[in-house]
Amino acid sequence: MTQKIRLVCGDCNTVNQLPAERLDDRPICAQCKQSLFSGKPIVVNAESLTRHLKHSGIPVLVDFWAPWCGPCQQFAPIFNEFATLAGNQLRLLKLDTQANQQAAIDFNIRSIPTLAIYRDDVELARTSGALPLAQLQQWVIQQLSAET
Repeated sequence: MTQKIRLVCGDCNTVNQLPAERLDDRPICAQCKQSLFSGKPIVVNAESLTRHLKHSGIPVLVDFWAPWCGPCQQFAPIFNEFATLAGNQLRLLKLDTQANQQAAIDFNIRSIPTLAIYRDDVELARTSGALPLAQLQQWVIQQLSAET
């Protein structure tokens, strides 16, 4: 039997359901017809963050950041590059904690940038501070390997 997974569209927030083996087929949103994988982090607000975490069939990596934060600004291109490398194996989201202060409180964000990995709406791990690309890759692989 084919395993179905759910993914939230980064453009229109529609929850899509598709067979897991179709992830490599450049799936598009059933509602807005945009690609479900753009190779870029998805900018979210508090509401869409919650929606992504609850309805993602793949792990989700969230960058909690703020526009006034120097290390956040330095880390942004690295996170963007990592999004192209992660492909369809990981959902990358960015939440501006200045614009979404209640979400930062709700998610217990005490310093920025903070990265948190979720699977099935459960936090698996978090780390604070800007990471070089190789260290970011290693950290994500370690966290996702540790949970299996």
